[in-house]
Order: sequence, then structure tokens, then C-alpha cells
Amino acid sequence: MIGGGVAGCSVAYHLARLGWTEVILVERHELTEGTTWHSAGFVGQLRSTVTQTKMIMYSAGLYPELAELTGLDPGWHGVGGLRLATTPERVEESLRLAGAGETYGLGLEVLSGAEAGEMSPLLYTDDVRAALWLPGDGWLDPALLARALAAGARKLGVRILTGTRAVGLDVAGGAITGVRLASGTEGAEDFEEWSVRTETVVVAAGAASGRVGRLAGVDIPVVPIKHQYVVTEPFGVPSSTPTVRDPDNIVYFREENGGILVGGYIRNPEIWSTSAPLEEPRTVFPPDMPKFQESWESAVRRVPALADTEITKVVHGPEAFTPDGEFLLGETSVRGLWAAAGFCVHGLAAAGGVGKVMAEWIVDGSPEYDVFGMDLRRFGLHARSAAWSRAKALDSYSKYYDIVYPGEERTAARPLRRSPAWGRHAELGAAFGEKAGWERVNWFESNARPAAEPDRDPPLGDGDVRSEGQGPRRGGRGLRPDGWAGRIWSPAVREECLTTRDAAGLFDQTSFAKLEVAGAGALEGLQRACAGQLDRPVGSIVYTQLLNARGGVEADLTVTRLADDRFRLVTGTAFGVHDAAWLRGRGLDVRDVTSAHACYCLWGPRALDILGSVSDDDLTFGYLKAREISVGGVPVLAQRVTFVGEFGWELYCPSEYGLTLWDTLMEAGTPHGMRPAGYRAIDSMRLEKGYRVWGLDVTPETTPYEAGLGFAVAGDKDFLGRAALDAAHRPAGDRPAPASSAVSAAGPTAPVSARSLFCLVLDDPRQVCLGGEPVRSGGLPASRVTSGGYGHRVDRSIAYAYLPEGTAPGDRVEVGVTGTWVGAAVAAEPLYDPSSERVRRLPS
Repeated sequence: MIGGGVAGCSVAYHLARLGWTEVILVERHELTEGTTWHSAGFVGQLRSTVTQTKMIMYSAGLYPELAELTGLDPGWHGVGGLRLATTPERVEESLRLAGAGETYGLGLEVLSGAEAGEMSPLLYTDDVRAALWLPGDGWLDPALLARALAAGARKLGVRILTGTRAVGLDVAGGAITGVRLASGTEGAEDFEEWSVRTETVVVAAGAASGRVGRLAGVDIPVVPIKHQYVVTEPFGVPSSTPTVRDPDNIVYFREENGGILVGGYIRNPEIWSTSAPLEEPRTVFPPDMPKFQESWESAVRRVPALADTEITKVVHGPEAFTPDGEFLLGETSVRGLWAAAGFCVHGLAAAGGVGKVMAEWIVDGSPEYDVFGMDLRRFGLHARSAAWSRAKALDSYSKYYDIVYPGEERTAARPLRRSPAWGRHAELGAAFGEKAGWERVNWFESNARPAAEPDRDPPLGDGDVRSEGQGPRRGGRGLRPDGWAGRIWSPAVREECLTTRDAAGLFDQTSFAKLEVAGAGALEGLQRACAGQLDRPVGSIVYTQLLNARGGVEADLTVTRLADDRFRLVTGTAFGVHDAAWLRGRGLDVRDVTSAHACYCLWGPRALDILGSVSDDDLTFGYLKAREISVGGVPVLAQRVTFVGEFGWELYCPSEYGLTLWDTLMEAGTPHGMRPAGYRAIDSMRLEKGYRVWGLDVTPETTPYEAGLGFAVAGDKDFLGRAALDAAHRPAGDRPAPASSAVSAAGPTAPVSARSLFCLVLDDPRQVCLGGEPVRSGGLPASRVTSGGYGHRVDRSIAYAYLPEGTAPGDRVEVGVTGTWVGAAVAAEPLYDPSSERVRRLPS
């Protein structure tokens, strides 16, 4: 372990608790004297993600254990916390958070401003519209917490060496082999240098983690940003005073020694530009009160007594921020070299959880929780750029307390990665989003008006999902959704969906990650890694998952057999680095060929006419098959696969042909009514077909059977995670496999799970779920929405949620959408074209 702050001490403690007996922690100063010591220590259990909340809740439960084991006070002050809302938008956010809190089992209340004032009489609350009261919140003394963790680690056998710095990391064959350490002053009598042989190193050096990573040639995109808070003189503030966050006024505060600690997130943050961060212990910068003025004035308005109170201490130190404001955890590109860094001010609260997941990851190969949002591998090569990381981190810090609306796009450090057709998209009025550095079309504003027949209806029969208790069949057609779902919205999305249904849509999926595995042993290795059966003829496409040892889904992808010993894997835009690392960790030689190929998807009933007009090749090959064809003068790999539930192909070409292929398809398709379309339309249509998205509907915490993906699990081979699946699920008897397969034919019957993913259709089509909303069954908390949206082809508000065994289509539940409980029916899926005739049959 390199770093003696809360991260390093926590990981060391948890590794020892899992039985590792040879753990050494080194700290160049004394414990906690790097980035940890000046933390304000706030612990707010309710966070924006499920995993963060779980980690903080785990941390809170760890403190009594530490106190019992060590006899030391971990510095916990369980005073509760208030989160104030002074604008209608913040009230709406608070109601959404409260709904999420119910699904986590957090005991919280939504208070009026007056009730908040009763909780904390120091507060001025006339402008407070609502407040969240979280009795489980509080604050920590960072030094006491780190010392308690260190004492617990020592009791379990961890060696802790202070005054010891890492001066080199030894790497051989792409793996860590040792650490070179030094103590004392170079050139002095007390100077000593030595090496430790090891196959596992964890970099937990706070703001210095980037520098330490570079010793092994690894980029850990930590950006040290100056963060400031002040402490006032004592003026009789009770120690039981709750912590307070006032995000509308970018300020937070708590009691300290009878006074108030006041901090805030300024709009014009400053990077600490240094090549050697944390060289000295307890690094501080000169006070910068002009920059802190807005936060201080906000605090004085909220606590009027501060106007007559002196500031006695200013703490202005470096915090380790990241490009997206989330932790950096996991294994780096050097095997055995791990990171636990980038705590972004709020990391102290989750320190116990960080230790837990890191130790499980190192020892068992995967943690209990889904940590992809914190996984270092969510970043690609672009994160090597200091300029990019700094621009993103500054933007993240400056908007730390802003409301982040679903679908909101940040503009910092953009554009970066662009499809060959990006210029054409811009000319057509594309509303761009960004993912993993890629510019991607959300929708084309030029599509905001109907192409034809302004009163088009979705097809009846297969598309009709009326059930008892639901409202009018077309009640939500074309209307802006209520609440947050309607904030970032365009009628163009509906038009793109309906055009794809009635004619064809052309989608640019160049950003999707493409990996190739080739050579002797490729089939054998992939067969072991993937749950699906890949030993199929050349030209076959298989939809499959990569599973962890618990049977949880680590990746969700398609595999195309290009030759006997060559396979191409296609996965989500942001998942390529993660998935490639997972496969390499299982002994496979993986090449990332994402940038080598453009990919456009032509889907819809006129797709055959359109492609046939520019290709002389036979296009009638079957579903889940791939063929080399020519489109105009462009060599193309055409794959009969879809993620929208319409006939068509994914068309791959070398990148240098990408612009020509786009122009060729646009020219050929326009006379047939084809339109270019974006990712919002894809998401709407995949919901109607029940196609799952990894990271939302499917995660490392869910098995394929729970997610309704049992059809993708091969029954005739062994694979990683097979034993866990067999142990966890019992046969389902005559229960049929779900009809929600994304891109695969039906497989073996799925076993019954204690929970399964179900489709919900909301009664009110204007109420649209965005993910995370609470679900009640029989008036009791049952689940949370994994993903949701509006299905324009079926005119229904759709959500997905895991519900208990025994749930069946026709059952009724309630979904909490921004404080309003909306009735919903459990529906048989898929809602659109349940027989998949539109996908499989050649258009007549």
C-alpha cells in the first residue's frame, strides 16, 4: 500500500481481514498528513448512485467494529444531516432523492422550511421550500478515522512504515514485480534504500497518486484542486447540531469546537500545478478569501449569527479530483498495480466501503458491488492528456452542487473523438452528446417535424399493449413528458422512432467499442470466458455475457466469428477498456480496433430496398449472420443484428471509407423516406423490445437468469461463473424463457430466481421514469427502476425493475415519479412485435 491516508489504511485493514498476512503500508510522512488531514469530514449517506450509497452505509456500520477491535474512537459524530432546497427545481431533486432513499432503506424525511428550522435553530429558513432530514448522516474526524483503521490493520498483522517513500515501481512483462523504497534524507547518514518483491501494489496516495502511477508508466488521472474552508471562533453552537448542505447557495457547514466550519464549492476553482504534490506534510496554500466570498456570504445569510463571529482558521489545501468527479478504483493497465484514489472531497464518507470493494476485488477478482462508475478503466487513452483531465475536473468541481438533469450534456474539453460523418451530422442540426470522449448524436433537430402523415398511429395487434386499468391507448402521443423527463426533450426523437418503424432510420454507432481476439486458442479462450456457445460457423453472431465468479454479468456484448481463429467483439462505447482488461486478465490476447472501423446501422422495413439499390451482393442472408459486401465502392462487413427491433444491419467499414459510406446511404435512403436518427430514439425503441443495457438493467450484481437473459447461457459447455449459476438457480419447470432477447434465438429454459427483471407500463403516459425511481408492491417498498423512458411506437411510458419471484404479467405496482405515486401494470414483454417477425423476416 502506497499512502497512509484513509484510503490506504482502509484497503490495508480490509485485505488483512480477508486473510492476507503479508501487507505493508508505506507513508512518506506520518499517517493522514497527505490529502486526508484537512478533510471537512462530512458523511452524507444518500448519494446519486446505488453503489456510493451502499459504500457509505457500509462505512457507517464499520465504525462500531473498529472501536471494539482497537479501543480507539474513529471520530464519528452521528448528528444527522439537513439538505436544504430553496428553489422549485431543488425541491424536485429532493423528492427524487427521497424516493431513492426509500429503496435503500434509509430512514429520511422531507421537511418544510419551518421544520428544518426547528431541527437547527441557528438557521434562517424563510426561503427554504423543503429540506431532507437524514438521521443517519453526520461527520468524521479524518485523523481519528485513519488512525483507527491503521490500528485495526496492525492488529491483523499489517506492517505500517511511516517516513518511507516509494521511489520506483518495477514492472516486467506488463506486471508489477516490486517496489523500491527509501527513508531518511538522501545523502545523509540516515538515508536507506531497499526493495520489496511483490505482485500487488495499491496506489492510495491522494493528490500524489498520478505521480506515483507514472513510476510504472501508468496514468491515474487525478487532478489536485485547491479547496478551502474556514472555522469560526466558538459561540455556543451545540455539538449535537446537524450538518447542513445548502447546494443552491454552494455552501456546507457543521459544528466544530462550539463554532462553525464553513466550506463551499467555488465557481472558479484553481488547479495546484506542481510536478511533486504532497512532498511536504500537511500542504496548505495561503488563504484566498476573495474567492471564498460567495460561500461565506451564503453562510452568513443562512446562519445570521455568523455576521458577528470571527474566522479563526482557514484551511486551504489540495483535494484529489477526477475528470468526472467520481473515484478512481481498480487495476491499472499494469497487472497487479491498483489504484484507490480521487476521493473528490466526498470520499472520506465512503472510505470504509472503498476498502471493502478494493480488498474483494484484489482477493476474489470482483467486488460485491457494481463499481464500474468508479472503475479506473472507464477512461480510455484520452485520459492520458493532462489538459483534458484538468478541463474536465475543473468543470466537475465548479458544478459540484448543481442539479444534474438526466440527459444533460457538459461541454468542457469537447469535441474530442469524432465519427467520420460528424460534419454531416452537424450540418443536419444534430444535438450532440458525449460518451467516453466520443461525440454522439442524441437526435437531429431537423427531424422535429413529421416526415409525413402527422397523425400516424403505431401498428395495432402486436404493438397493442392495452390492459385492464391502463389509460387511453394514445394518451401520451407526441406530448412533452411531465417533470424532469421533459426538461431535455425534443419531438425529433418521436419522429425518428416512427420513421424507423415505417421506413428506415440511419444511425451512427461508430463509437461502439470493437475488440478482436485472434490466433490459436482464440476459440478455446473465448468459450471459457463467454457464457454463450461460440463454436458456430464462420459468419455467425452470438449475443453473450462475460460472468464473474458469482455468476454476475461483467460484460454484455456480441461476438462475430470472422474466421476459424478470429472473432470481433462489440460492446458499449464506454466499456471497451473494461471489457478488454477483463478478457486479458483471463489469458486472452485482445486488440482494440474501435478507431479502425466506422459503423452505421440501417434499420427499418425499407432497409432492404435502400441497401439493395447500392449493393449488388446477396443481402438475404439470415438473422444473426455476417457477410462481406460492397456498398457502392465501399468494402463493408454487414451484420444482420438490431438493437431497435426492426429489420436491418450494422454496417462496418474501414474508417477512411466512413464519410463515403454515410453519404452513399443517405443518398440512397432519402427517396425511400429514410431519416438519420440518434441515440435517444435507439433507447426508446430498445425499451419497447425489452433489450437490456449493461450498467442499468444488467450489472455485476445480477445474473443472466435474473435479467431474463437465460436464453444466452449455453447449456452444453463450461464457462467462468457456471458453478455459481448452477448453485444459485433452480430449474423453472415449464416456465418459458422471456421473449425479450436482444439479439439471440431462444435458448434453454431459464431457472427461477428470487427476483427477475420485469417490464412495467405506467398508467399515466406523461409520467416518464429516468431510472432509480422507487417501486412499491402492495404498498411496500419492492424495488427501484433500472431504466425507463417513453416508447413512441407503442405510446406507453415504460420502466424496468427487478421484482420478487411470483410476480406475473397483469400484477399491479406503484412507481414513485418525483414524489407522485403512479400506478403501473406488470406487462408481458416485449411490448413491440413480441413474435419478432419484423426483425427476422425479410420485408416483402
